[in-house]
Amino acid sequence: MKLTSKGRYAVTAMLDIALNQEKGAITLSLISERQGISLSYLEQIFAKLKRAQLVSSARGPGGGYRLSRNPKEISVGQIIHAVDENLDASQCSGQQNCKGGEECLSHQLWCEVSSKIDDFLQGIALQDVMDKQQVEQKEVRFG
Repeated sequence: MKLTSKGRYAVTAMLDIALNQEKGAITLSLISERQGISLSYLEQIFAKLKRAQLVSSARGPGGGYRLSRNPKEISVGQIIHAVDENLDASQCSGQQNCKGGEECLSHQLWCEVSSKIDDFLQGIALQDVMDKQQVEQKEVRFG
């Protein structure tokens, strides 16, 4: 099981928007510059985020992306699922054919682990991550 760069970058980009959208719509080039993520990769990610209705876009001067909902209503799990990330810990992707077409001895364990990870990520709102980020920044400044 591995969370790929696609999922990590999607969450990072969504956080960037959430933290900065009070200034207006955020362009992908700005996110690319601030976060060090390839612009073409962000375009692919944001096509999926838009399809999942997690972001909305505006064209033209002042255009860019905004969150489609309040950060309290968007979970990290939704973001990861929107970009087609699979956090399945089982070797067989839940198909029960891990050992020569049969279920391996630890299949149920890995399915439960996958479920717990998904539940955990679904339970973390973008706002929760933002709040933690802002607390950590204050601790660094005033620490």
